[in-house]
Amino acid sequence: MTTAHRPTFDPARGKDAQRGPAYHQRLLPAHKVLKHRQPGQGGDADTGIRDLRAELLQAEAAHFAKKNGGAITEQADTSDNTSAAPKRLLDAPTADDEDTEESEAKRRRMILEEAKDIDADSDGSSSESSDSDEDDDEEDETAELMRELEKIKRERAEAKAKEEAERAAEEEEQREFDIARGNPLLNPKDFNLKRRWDDDVVFKNQARGTEDKKKKEFVNDMLRSDFHKRFMGKYVR
Repeated sequence: MTTAHRPTFDPARGKDAQRGPAYHQRLLPAHKVLKHRQPGQGGDADTGIRDLRAELLQAEAAHFAKKNGGAITEQADTSDNTSAAPKRLLDAPTADDEDTEESEAKRRRMILEEAKDIDADSDGSSSESSDSDEDDDEEDETAELMRELEKIKRERAEAKAKEEAERAAEEEEQREFDIARGNPLLNPKDFNLKRRWDDDVVFKNQARGTEDKKKKEFVNDMLRSDFHKRFMGKYVR
């Protein structure tokens, strides 16, 4: 495996180095000072337990006092004392508390059961009413669709009858025109052939062959060009 992609950690040195022993930068001693936690980083400086609730109340009181223009109450001292004092443990639950909790749980269960019964009754009645409403809506929609279908059929029949009447009228008109103009005895025509103006001219067809001239075309070859063909036909052949 090649190491061309890796940096030169220990470069080559000459045999007779006059500058004395040389050390790489990464071999020099570093990080010789041990870092300690600063206040606010959870170290020894933060051994005291902070009472965040007291601090929040103190900040709110200072804000409202500044806003209303009153004096700041002495809540800082009390907050300091309360913060330094250990927190009071919760009282152990007593028998009376357990009885009240059981009664509250029973009452909640009863309320939930009553609410479920009411919801079931309302759902049944609403489902029946919704079914009847859906049936009525479907009947109304069916009747409306049938009316639309009958209207479309009637319109198509009227359009077809109108087209047939127009076609019959055109055919009748064309037949009458053919009957009136088709008899040559009733409508004599000029059967004489029309003569051209140059039928009796002596010099006739003088321009014959002029229409056959080819258009000049550009050819990128001197041997196949029009000029070369005319020259060979006139002087060589």
